[in-house]
Order: sequence, then C-alpha cells, then structure tokens
Amino acid sequence: MTERELKLLQQMAREYPTVQAASAEIINLTAILNLPKGTEHFMSDIHGEHEAFLHILNNGSGAVAEKIQSALGDSLTLSERRSLAALIYYPKEKLREVKRAETDMEDWYRVTLKRLISVCRQCTTKYSRSKVRKALPREYAYIMEEMLNTGGTPNKERYYDHIIRAIVDTGSADTMIEEMATLIKRMTVDELHIVGDIFDRGPHADVILDHLMTHHHVDVQWGNHDVLWMGAAAGSPVCVATAVKNCVQYDNLDMLENSYGINLLPLAVFSTERYGDARVFAPRKLPEEPFKPRDTELYSRMHKAISVIMYKLEGQLVHRRREYGMEDRDMMSRVNWGAGTINIDGTDYPLRDTDFPTVYPNDPTKLSEEEAALMEQLCAAFMHSEKLQAHARFLCSAGSLYLKRNGNLLFHGCVPCNRDGSFMEFEVGKAVTLSGKAYFDYADRLARQGLLAPEGSEEREEGRDYLWYLWCGRNSPVFGRDHIATFERALIEDKATWKEPKNHYYSYTDEEEFCRKILHSFGCDKPWSRIVNGHVPVKAKEGESPLKGHGRLVVIDGGFCRAYQSQTGIAGYTMFFNSLGMRLAAHEPFTSIEDAVKNGRDITSHTFNVDELSHRVMVADIDTGEEIQSRIDDLMKLLEAFRDGIIKVDQAKAKQR
Repeated sequence: MTERELKLLQQMAREYPTVQAASAEIINLTAILNLPKGTEHFMSDIHGEHEAFLHILNNGSGAVAEKIQSALGDSLTLSERRSLAALIYYPKEKLREVKRAETDMEDWYRVTLKRLISVCRQCTTKYSRSKVRKALPREYAYIMEEMLNTGGTPNKERYYDHIIRAIVDTGSADTMIEEMATLIKRMTVDELHIVGDIFDRGPHADVILDHLMTHHHVDVQWGNHDVLWMGAAAGSPVCVATAVKNCVQYDNLDMLENSYGINLLPLAVFSTERYGDARVFAPRKLPEEPFKPRDTELYSRMHKAISVIMYKLEGQLVHRRREYGMEDRDMMSRVNWGAGTINIDGTDYPLRDTDFPTVYPNDPTKLSEEEAALMEQLCAAFMHSEKLQAHARFLCSAGSLYLKRNGNLLFHGCVPCNRDGSFMEFEVGKAVTLSGKAYFDYADRLARQGLLAPEGSEEREEGRDYLWYLWCGRNSPVFGRDHIATFERALIEDKATWKEPKNHYYSYTDEEEFCRKILHSFGCDKPWSRIVNGHVPVKAKEGESPLKGHGRLVVIDGGFCRAYQSQTGIAGYTMFFNSLGMRLAAHEPFTSIEDAVKNGRDITSHTFNVDELSHRVMVADIDTGEEIQSRIDDLMKLLEAFRDGIIKVDQAKAKQR
C-alpha cells in the first residue's frame, strides 16, 4: 500500500470508523447497484417556446400519464385521468379551477390525495428509500414517507386513512397536493438533458432558464444560439449586436427589455435619425401584446441599424482572427458601393437596399461615432444585467460542448468531417492540429475562457471571439455549415445565394459504421450507445426519419419552435431512456396552459421504440454504477486494512454500536 492510498483510507475511516459501519455501507451500495436505472429525458432546440417546454417538462413526454395508468388502471375514466394529470402538471392552477367548480372539497381532497399517493408509489418503486427520502420536502418528509410505505393490512389502512383526514382537517391539503405533484414529476424523470438551442425565435428563453436552474438534475449541451448569448453576456460586441438583431427580428423585445433590462431606446432613436426607408429589413414578427407599438417602420429601421453594425463587426473580427479562415465573410468589403452591387462567386448581384449613410466606402467595417457609442451602451447593459449573467453562469456550469452520459454521446451540431468522412483537422497553434474529441475538448475550454478569464486579458478576448466563431463560424461543431447567409438573405434577391452548405458530417449520418466510429472515438461502446443530435430539424411531413445510421444516431430537433413547424409537420421530438430501452415521442402543437388546466388538454404525443433492450439496464450498468462500484472497492480495501491492523478500529464507536 502506497502512502497516498493509506492517507485516503485513513480519511475514509473517519466516515466509517468500524468494520460494521463499512460493511453496512457496502451492503447498501451493492443493493443500489441492483436497482433499475432512472429515466433520462432528452429535449433540444426549444428556442424560447417556454409554454410548450414547461408542459413537456411537466408531463415527461407522456411518462406521467403512463404512471397514472399503471397505478390506477381502469379504475378512472379517461376524463378523470386527464384531470389528475393536469393537477400534477399545474397543481396551483388546477386547484383554483377545482375550487370554483367543486361543491364538496373535503371529499374531493380525500379521493384526490389517495390517487396521488398511488401514483407516487408507482413512481418511487425503482428507487432506494434513501433517494426518495432526499427528494421529499423537509416539513412533510415523515408524513409522505409514511403514506408511501403504508398499506396492505387493515390496521395500516386505518392508520393511512387517519393521516389523510388529518391533512384535510388541518388545511394542509393544497400544500400536500403540490408537494406530491412535485415528487411525481421528479421521480418520473431522474435526469434532464437539453441538447442545445434554448435561445432565440420564441418569446421567453429566460423563463426556460429560470426553470432549468431549479431542476434537480439537468445538463445542457450548448447549441449555436446558446454560445451566441454566452458571448453577448461576456461583452463581445459582435455577439451583442447579433443577439439584439435576432430579438428585433423575432419580436423578443419583451425578454430583452423587461427580463434582462436592456434599454433599446438609444437604438430606436439612432435608427430613426439615421435611416429612412428600411422595408427590406422588415421583421419576421411584430408584437402581439397589448400596449406595445406595432410600428413596422420603426422595427424595420431598428433591425437595419443593428444589422449594419453587425456586418461591420463581423468584418472586423474575421480579419482580426485570420486563423478562422473566413476573410471572405467580410461582406461589407465585398460591396461595390458606387454600383450598389456585391460580387459572389464571380457574379455581381444588385443590393435590395443601397441607403447606408453610416458606411464609409473606403473603410466599410469602421463604426461611425454614433454606432460605436451605441454599442458601448449595449455591451455595458448586457454585462450588467444580473439575470443574464446568472443565466450565462448557469450555462457555463451545467453546460458543455458535448456530454458522454450512460453510454450515449450528446452534442448539438456535428463532428466536423472532410469529404471522405475523416475527422476535419483544425489548427489551434503553431504546428498543432486537433480533430474529433480532442478538438471538442479544446473548443469547450476556449468557450469557457470567453466567460471566465479575467476581463481585459488576451485570454478573455480570444475566448469571446471564439464564442462568435462557434455561433456561425466555418465548420464550427455547433453550427456545422460553411457560413451563415444573414447578409445574403437580407440584401440579395436571388435565393441561390442564400444556401448554407452543410459540413460533410451530414452526408454520412445514415451510415451505421460512421456513427459507430464517432461513438467509439468518444469512448461510448455500450450495446445501446447512441449519438443524440439536435440542430437540424427533421422534416417528418416529407417522410424523413429522426433515426439515422440504423438507429445509432437520433435527431431530436423536430420543430419545437413554431417557426420550424411548417417545415417539420410536427411540434418537436423528445426522447426518454429508462431501464427497458429508449423511446422517441413526436409531439403535436401545444395549445395553452389554460386549455390544459381547464379542459385537461395534453400535448398529443406519438411514441415509438428506438431500442427495446433484451436485458433491463440496472444502476450497475451506467455511470453512477461505476462510481458506486469504485466506492465499494475502496470500502473493501478499508475492511481489509481494519482486519490486517493497518488502520485501527475506533473502539469507542464500536462499543456504542
């Protein structure tokens, strides 16, 4: 035994000072290894659609309804099951609705509490009592544990009925219902994976992040829209300009102004003073809320003003970071300002708008004094927004560029590849190139550097610029395209120029051997191992399957965002992985929380198997099991050290036992 091993065992002996204590823990841990694994829930490309996200989070992609069916079977009508499900999803809102309609609340409470207890029991059966106990609210832990473990004999049933009566008589029923609903949802889904793109397009990414920050076990694999906002929170001018532009274009100003406290009045004033006709930059969507201006001309001018600033800042960045190999994306320097045209691949295209009073033809990427002052104000606002900074820190701590979890590999975009399917190499220093997993690890570190390195340092500047590269850079692993055609879509009529060629990765995803190569290179070699992707919406209405490479790759971007649903034909895919296998759920559009509460209207979901396993997956088979087994091995060494006299048993504590 080395000196280091001895010190580690001595530290462990403080926690387990006797043979009996160490033995008991080994027995407990061994028992846990032989429980079924918990359910993992996978979601991606939420894009600010907070109501649909919250509903699917609450219903576990239909898993909660399945628990109700398993626990109560046909003892309830379909209407009663839907009503109970709505209560679990939205307990506060449903209780208000019930109190308006119900005449005998005491009887309703007794019946409902018994039903919820049955569902709670169904949800907790595959977990250890210790894990369930930790999930219980402190004030009601004893009562809830008694109810979960009571029943089966006449004496216990009487005891159980008196507990429920006491809950109702003391006025605690509402609180108990809310706590049980929380427990059911928590026990139904053990882990939540968000495979990228929380931000942009939909109205309230901030609401989604607020909920994720309170979740008991969540991780995020960054999408390109997420790293954009991380860059904006870090104070990158080009990321700030792009984030503001996206908000103006998709009417996310409520989130920007009211949630994050970003004052857009200076942008509105500047755009009104400097720009006239800006119809080409008409936003995709105007506000629907009352008491909000619906002035198309104002929004168009704001969109144009911030777009021009963004084009300039992009041009500056690609020349500052020549290692990105993107100087051709300095679109402002490619314009013939006298003729009002731009040359792309040898063809001159007329610009749809030639009124650019802030552009200096001899130095087209230079900001005017007013533009520079505006960006200084906006960057300061982003960096001083407490809520945005909290969200960015959460994305940094709970997020990563990729995740290996329980044999599966999760990432948002792609593993950049060459035409022949080999992993693309990226220069990251003098005579240093990286590809595949090594490049992902490098990119992950550099992205964090943009947020965490000291302000004003070279490392911070490099990381901030790299966050922009991840957002839209050539063959970025979370973008996966040659370029983003924002300029072309806004200013060139010919749609042939709007194309954004995908990385060659996407031409190989239907090949099982290619998918297995990626899984193996990241160390994912379980029989059930899958790549879980988002980013590129699956066109289900055209017959495209979310399963690629004979099921080795699953794309779960199915149009969660309303902006994509006309392309996909559905309202998103989600996936769950439990001890019996993997299933994919295809969802129909969500109506509203009010409809769900009042009418029991759930999201209609159609599920199908991705992989039905021949053997049930136990805790011993997953990452947690490896950690537990390592702990058991250490405890066995401690037992051996006790018995050999290398470490002395604490006799005082041994006598107490």
